[in-house]
Amino acid sequence: MNQMIDFLIFPGLLFTAVCGMLASFVDRKVTARVQWRKGPPLFQPVYDFVKLMGKEMVVPSGAHLLTFLAAPLFGLSAIVSVSIIVWNALSGGSAGFSGDLIVVVYLLAIPSIAVIMGGFASNNPIASLGASREMKLMLAYELPFILAVMVTVIKTGSINMTHVVRAQAGAGASAVAGSPSGIIALAVAVFCIQAKLGLVPFDIPEAEQEIIAGPLIEYSGPALGVIKLTRWMMLFVVPSFAVAVFFPSSTFAGNILRYVLLLVVAILLRNTNPRVRIDQAIKFFWFYTGPVSLLAVGLALAGK
Repeated sequence: MNQMIDFLIFPGLLFTAVCGMLASFVDRKVTARVQWRKGPPLFQPVYDFVKLMGKEMVVPSGAHLLTFLAAPLFGLSAIVSVSIIVWNALSGGSAGFSGDLIVVVYLLAIPSIAVIMGGFASNNPIASLGASREMKLMLAYELPFILAVMVTVIKTGSINMTHVVRAQAGAGASAVAGSPSGIIALAVAVFCIQAKLGLVPFDIPEAEQEIIAGPLIEYSGPALGVIKLTRWMMLFVVPSFAVAVFFPSSTFAGNILRYVLLLVVAILLRNTNPRVRIDQAIKFFWFYTGPVSLLAVGLALAGK
């Protein structure tokens, strides 16, 4: 019964969905203000989700039905699982299990894999192009992201999320982000998170002005609603993971405030940078972010 509550209410589906919708509202509202627009009302994400769930779902001719419809659920279940592990650790809940940090890193890759699966399964050339871009982008940012997380593993000596949080919570300057290697790793993680979330300047797979919605072009109705909900939840969960790994607080409110800080950074990056080409993104992550993350790992091994 307790496990069912964890999955469906807190820190699972309901908690993550509500926080994700709030994060989406803040993102859209701030973006609108930057562009001198009024922006949406507070409950606009709820309206959008309910409307999509009531729409007809059209499956394109020639699509692989099972893969096309399963991909959105695949991504949603992964991000809910990540939220349970991360926020159990941040809220002082259960101790998790040995190696759950590694599991979280793998699960965070699944929403992108789901987008790739859905795009290729839709039998649409534009969707396939977007899925191809998503695949290339994922191959570019995953290694620097993993190396950044490795800095925390080296400095805390643990691959358990709860142990990682407890080792840093209330430590102040002694937290991972309070060291030179931790600062570098956090900076690398911020750029990788921007790409994971599909936000400017790394929104290449769904570049509206170029390929409309990319891999999502054929999705409609409830399937599109699940994809939108997953994206909103990722906007909450992925930065929360960065908080847990690099600079957690000893209180729940403190962790929320630190999450808000990373959300503001993501929104500022989104509104102050132009979209880059896929080759530029790959070059950035492989030839700049990658070596910098290796430097951070080296400094961590040296105790700095």
